[in-house]
Amino acid sequence: MRNNHQNIFNQNNSNQNTESQSAQLALIAALITTLGDGLATVAAALALQEAQQSSQNDSNNNSDLQKQIDDLSREIKQIKKLLRTKSI
Repeated sequence: MRNNHQNIFNQNNSNQNTESQSAQLALIAALITTLGDGLATVAAALALQEAQQSSQNDSNNNSDLQKQIDDLSREIKQIKKLLRTKSI
């Protein structure tokens, strides 16, 4: 009878250890998942920031090109005026 109680105690103890290990593994998995989600969020934020900077650089480049076009247009008009006055 005593041996029977000992076996039941060992089985209960074994079940508690297994449940404890399962709970620990679940906690570790949850922590790793949370860390992965955090890294994904940081990566998305960095990608968004890079896209905004690229867009801003494109806008600056377009502004520079427009300024050059405006300057060239003014020069062409001045040359046309000079040519008209010389041909008269």
